[in-house]
Amino acid sequence: MKIGIIGAGNIGGNLTRRLTALGHDVSVANSRGPHTLTALAEETGATPVPVEEAARGAEVVVVAIPLKAVPDLPSGLLDGAAEGVAVIDTGNYYPRQRDGRLAGIEDEGLTESRWTERQLGHPVVKAFNGTYAQDILDRHRPEGDPERIALPVAGDDEAAKRKVRDLIGELGFDTVDAGGLDDSWRQQPGTPVSGLRGGVEEVTKALSEASPERTPDFRG
Repeated sequence: MKIGIIGAGNIGGNLTRRLTALGHDVSVANSRGPHTLTALAEETGATPVPVEEAARGAEVVVVAIPLKAVPDLPSGLLDGAAEGVAVIDTGNYYPRQRDGRLAGIEDEGLTESRWTERQLGHPVVKAFNGTYAQDILDRHRPEGDPERIALPVAGDDEAAKRKVRDLIGELGFDTVDAGGLDDSWRQQPGTPVSGLRGGVEEVTKALSEASPERTPDFRG
């Protein structure tokens, strides 16, 4: 599968490592340019590209950048993607530590991924936002393994969500359907499921126990 990854930090970098190891054709981009991705490309076999080209021909595009940087992505970013492209949003809103105050989230009450979807002009699937980056490399397990971790996945486009859940399964993790994008507050930072290393039952229970009220640490 052709996959574009925008962001080569902890999550983006480790997804690049695992997805190339599984045989996928991965293009990776960051804000500093392809020349800064030489080492990652040599390590993984991924193709470093400018952000404008990251989605070209891709069946899946991963957006793994700070929320505050999403509005700066090129317009028409997804125009050259494959038909039916699934866009994965891994982002979290950190107003105090990093992102500043984002009005759509604070004033309109949008979930983080609904806000990101508006910026991109394309449906997104929220996944990996509560996953420890190192776990992508170290904690994948075969299907049926009792230590296999489950990840929540939220989105409105059922076909895109299925594509993402299948890919996560290939990466070595179970998934739990966390509902539509307006339900994705259940997996935002500060909720019981965020950072949880649990199986399907534990993740399902944690999602059900989430509160829609943001804790003070995650309000601007």
